[in-house]
Amino acid sequence: MIIEGSALKIARLTWRKPCRGPPACPDATFTGSGEPVSGRNAIQRMFQDTVILYDDGTPRTQHVTTNVAIEVDEETSTAVSRSYVTVFQALPDLPLQPIARGRYRDRFERRSGQWRFVERQVRINLVGDVSCHLRQAAVQR
Repeated sequence: MIIEGSALKIARLTWRKPCRGPPACPDATFTGSGEPVSGRNAIQRMFQDTVILYDDGTPRTQHVTTNVAIEVDEETSTAVSRSYVTVFQALPDLPLQPIARGRYRDRFERRSGQWRFVERQVRINLVGDVSCHLRQAAVQR
């Protein structure tokens, strides 16, 4: 299958984290394990409050998105995608390992010719050792 046009632009958005710079999500909503969070600044603040960053400025994780299914409605300039996500982490004292597995359900809209996130719903159904990834988990260890 060849992905092109709007579907390719949307696929590129699904491969990056929502709200990592304009114009991906000025007023998007992120729904994870807590209450929904809306707006770029609020979403970035939520990640800053929950995700542990290391000396290199990253959480030392890789979010691998697979089985991406995209449905585009060109007439309404909207789209949805569904995918699986596996989060891997490695640190000097933590061997490379999967730490979470779940699904993304994303909604997009096109404004002024640019596709943007409207919403990302995350459903994590398998959880490994996230104590080196999430602040709350680190406090509990």
